Amino acid sequence: EAEKIRIKITSLSITESRITADETIQQLFVECRLNSFLAEETPLSLPKPAGGQRIHYNYSTVINVDKEDNHAEREYLKSILLKPDLPAGSLKFTVVSDPPEDEQDLECEDIGFAYVSLKEIFQKQRDIIEQDIDVFDSQDASTVIGKLTVTVEALNALRSVHEECKND
Repeated sequence: EAEKIRIKITSLSITESRITADETIQQLFVECRLNSFLAEETPLSLPKPAGGQRIHYNYSTVINVDKEDNHAEREYLKSILLKPDLPAGSLKFTVVSDPPEDEQDLECEDIGFAYVSLKEIFQKQRDIIEQDIDVFDSQDASTVIGKLTVTVEALNALRSVHEECKND
């Protein structure tokens, strides 16, 4: 288990009227990204939730960070732990609007962003389990548009990488 980061995207609620009122936004999916080399997305787009309601993805994925096969991911985790000023030490979740079937000329559009700091998980020595994190408006990073409920189990992997850093 030390060589894996487990991520679960449980549910999403939208509180911002700009989004709930926008009729071009109908279906939403969520992408999860680790730095530049790894992106996973929920296989389903779900109908946008009405204000105060939640849509449930219950999507889980695992990022392998073992030395043998996933060197880049592991080196990235090392850099998070060793370089305190590295800004990108987070998993980034993006809420994306999926255009309706009959309007394929519309692009997928990023609606909001949420972040989980891997560095913070290591500093606090605590995984994030079914926690609501703020989703910030893609057009205005100071506005929270909703909540994403996520689990990020990374502590064992980070500890393993940290041990290795000490031995290098």
